[in-house]
Amino acid sequence: MNRFVRAGLGATSIVCGFAATAQSVTMNGSLGTQKALLVIDGQPYAVTVGSTVKGVRLLSLSGNQVEVEVGGARRTVLLSAGPVRMAGGGGSGGGGKEIVLTAGSDGHFQTLGQINGKSVTFLVDTGASMVGISQAEADRLGIDYKSSQRRGFAETANGRVPAYAVTLNSVRVGDVEVANVDAMIVPASMPHILLGNSFLMRFQMKRENDTMRLEKRPN
Repeated sequence: MNRFVRAGLGATSIVCGFAATAQSVTMNGSLGTQKALLVIDGQPYAVTVGSTVKGVRLLSLSGNQVEVEVGGARRTVLLSAGPVRMAGGGGSGGGGKEIVLTAGSDGHFQTLGQINGKSVTFLVDTGASMVGISQAEADRLGIDYKSSQRRGFAETANGRVPAYAVTLNSVRVGDVEVANVDAMIVPASMPHILLGNSFLMRFQMKRENDTMRLEKRPN
């Protein structure tokens, strides 16, 4: 039986390692539904959906987040959580060995990343045995969980719920990518994907005050 633990959420700082030539992007707000207030390399701009400023293209604006593109690399940027650093040309190939995260004011670790090449937001949860994904998010990511023969139940903060177990082709945070990561798909609504132990166990974890350092274990 797999156990997921829902954690309290709040504003967080996000620190990921990228190349020194990366651009810095922060979302500070929005003007209506088609224009976002972005800080690009320290300078504020009002950017309309579909337009490009300083090499940063605004792809979409939805509530408290935007999706931007730099040189073919796409990232989701959350309101007042950042900055996010993006390298042009798609960034590195995922061969990095270390992830460094900074806790938010609520003490939790939140970070942007990718599942099977699609942008997601993770919440680190050492109490979850697997990566935990809501069915709605799994549908958005194109994960075919309904055909999985690995079915059971998961214990959540709201009680016992039916669940599907799947294997994700890849999970990526910053420039660190891990292949073949087990995940549990649950019907419960979750604002973030839980980055559980099926991913975390691939790393040596060290925490000092508000900094978490994940060093990838040798294969």
